[in-house]
Amino acid sequence: MTTHLFATIVTATLIAANNRGEGDGSTLSTLQKITRGNDQYTTVSAEAIRWALREYFQNHYEQQTNRTFNPETDKYSFKKENFNAEEYIDDDLFGYMDAKKGKDNENATTKRRGALEVSRAISLDPYWGDIAFGSKGGEKGKTSIHMTEMHYTAYQYTIALTPNSLKQPARALLALDAIAAVQHVGGNHARFLYDFSPESIVIRMTDDPSPWIMDVFERVGESVGCPRLVRLVQVGDVKADELIVGGEIADTSYGRQLEDLKVQVYRGVKETINEAKKRLKEKLGIKVAA
Repeated sequence: MTTHLFATIVTATLIAANNRGEGDGSTLSTLQKITRGNDQYTTVSAEAIRWALREYFQNHYEQQTNRTFNPETDKYSFKKENFNAEEYIDDDLFGYMDAKKGKDNENATTKRRGALEVSRAISLDPYWGDIAFGSKGGEKGKTSIHMTEMHYTAYQYTIALTPNSLKQPARALLALDAIAAVQHVGGNHARFLYDFSPESIVIRMTDDPSPWIMDVFERVGESVGCPRLVRLVQVGDVKADELIVGGEIADTSYGRQLEDLKVQVYRGVKETINEAKKRLKEKLGIKVAA
């Protein structure tokens, strides 16, 4: 049986203010949005989340990372432009495409599908149009006023990974570490900070190729709940022993219901990820030095 790894993450509730950049002297929609039912919700692209995961590997495993970003020059560089998924973590997890023409204009494109799939992050709360206005350098004029859209919300997104699709399956353990340490997601820069680390997380390890756990978090009063996840376990669509749940959700009635259903629930996110890594090593027979 092939083991598949899925995780749905919900962030803390904070003020999101920037996703795509902001131009001085212009009015710009700085938060991407999507219509859901009768409301608009803000969203952060999967590419932005992947960028933050790449940044983690650059900062922690620079020698094993092919593509690196230099913030001083605002440029990327590659150790090997012909890529090597066996040698480099990022080439293995995120894939690549190198489109070139060969002899006689033959297509010499080399590519590898990214093994780590990431969904777009969606806000838990509708966006009601909160906006802050400012001016360029304090100057007043027709082109000096700009606006920044703000949204007080939490985001959730899902990752999917089949470890055996990696050149080195043990890198799935590093991907779990990266989830807990993502940093500059959603266009964050010096003026805005949004923490994309998990407030709560649901991890599923299974031979079922379908995630089933996408979008299981929702706003319940002032807190976050997961009634759909409880139902999935109750009806047997997701087996309790496939799940590891952790974070603030453990201190809610939903966490207690999951525990009653024999789901392994932890109060700490890092504790949850460590348990997932332990299980994954056992399933895959991966031996990693302590």
